[in-house]
Amino acid sequence: MVHQRFRDRETPRKGKFGRVYLPREVETESIVVLKVIFKEQIEKYRLHQQLRREMEIQNSLRHPNILRLYGWFHDDERIFLILEYAHGGELYKELRKSGTFSAEQAATSFVSLAQALAYCNEKNVIHRDIKPENLLLDHQGWLKIGDFGWSVQ
Repeated sequence: MVHQRFRDRETPRKGKFGRVYLPREVETESIVVLKVIFKEQIEKYRLHQQLRREMEIQNSLRHPNILRLYGWFHDDERIFLILEYAHGGELYKELRKSGTFSAEQAATSFVSLAQALAYCNEKNVIHRDIKPENLLLDHQGWLKIGDFGWSVQ
């Protein structure tokens, strides 16, 4: 049950196919992302294969610059994805807020992105949707690739 495993869920953010929460996992005390996808939306837009592929690919990748998919579960109406929380948020929002990065921050971002893409290449994964909205920053400013919805292997 969702309520037993998580607590302190904040007001959800609305996504294209569901909602996103930032609860604390009771067992680990860690903040995670709980992405709730409505099965009705999956049916409506025929996203079964895309969602399955996203989950399989992201679950198989283990790299410090790739957002982890810790697991998933479902009920009659929803699918719940449990994802790593990137404390710094989207690169897109950070760039909009600050305007530019320092040379050091830009270099850190490029190095972490290059390492993640090289790892994906080793695993025969093509992301196909690299953009600032899908690049997240951890608490140290390192990039993490997220949203593998368009990826293939």
